[in-house]
Amino acid sequence: MLLELARWLHEMGWMPPLFGYITFRGILGALTALLLSLWLGPHVIARLAQLKGGQPIRTDGPQSHFSKAGTPTMGGTLILLTVSLSTLMWADLRNKYVWVLLAVMLAFGAIGWLDDWIKIVRRDPNGLKSRHKYALQSIFGLAAALYLYYTADNANATTLFLPLLKDFAIPLGAMFVVIAYFWIVGFSNAVNLTDGLDGLAIMPTVLVAAALGIFAYASGNAVFSQYLQIPAIPGAGEITIVCAAIAGAGLGFLWFNTYPAMVFMGDIGALALGAVLGTIAVIVRQEAILVLMGGIFVVETLSVMIQVASFKLTGKRVFRMAPIHHHFELKGWPEPRVIVRFWIISVMLVLVGLATLKVR
Repeated sequence: MLLELARWLHEMGWMPPLFGYITFRGILGALTALLLSLWLGPHVIARLAQLKGGQPIRTDGPQSHFSKAGTPTMGGTLILLTVSLSTLMWADLRNKYVWVLLAVMLAFGAIGWLDDWIKIVRRDPNGLKSRHKYALQSIFGLAAALYLYYTADNANATTLFLPLLKDFAIPLGAMFVVIAYFWIVGFSNAVNLTDGLDGLAIMPTVLVAAALGIFAYASGNAVFSQYLQIPAIPGAGEITIVCAAIAGAGLGFLWFNTYPAMVFMGDIGALALGAVLGTIAVIVRQEAILVLMGGIFVVETLSVMIQVASFKLTGKRVFRMAPIHHHFELKGWPEPRVIVRFWIISVMLVLVGLATLKVR
């Protein structure tokens, strides 16, 4: 919205062309989302507290978590609100990718909201039935994948690329839909599984979103994409604004979510953010890079899968508790130590992912 106003003022000769630069609007998008989060945060938390329903705590988990009972959840509402407002303010609303990402975020956020609402307001600890949740995720994930496939306007948009291999390019055809679907739904659930400790999921999300913003900017720029030998995706540069807004909103949420948390993200935030990260990676053709940079999310998910498979097949558990962050807690690590060490690993993985921009 403000971009159109800035363009009109520039055409009238009343404003310099700063708003035409994606980098400038990305900075404004991040700052806007951050400041909105800090401003609206106390009001949102107070409203959530009025629901008188705190985050359900697993009785088989670490005893240190029992004191968290009653902490307001569904704090992801704040993230979705500020990301949406910031994106609408600073992004080019004529860009299809902007609307795809907003649609995916709000659709998966709605699934998470329904799950949280059943748990918290209706006092049903089971929440939305797993099969119903997965069915809804599949519908929205498949819809996004099909839209991206049928609106692809160049070969790169549906071709598989791998980092470090500059000559590796396999046209996917209809297989693109399958890969896109699994990345969107898969990372939606991966971030949700990671969201088990104060600030554990949001900081890696901020880091990965910021890094994907760099990939998006380079992919949308013909000169940079050719120089870096990454797939050129016309229009993808505008995704940078969305990534910046996620990073800013995430940092604002962390202000209230850091240990000891004043509010939890809930499924409404975790499912939405994971789905958006998966969608961004699909658009900029960096699915493998997302697996690398989002390694914390991947390991958390694998730990659950290994635990379930081992228990069903052998009756024994590989970890003391899954997801794996609870395993380290039960080994005696204080919660802040687990959180910060996982953050450090995320920083390392993101830096390695960014390094692949030059190693081709």
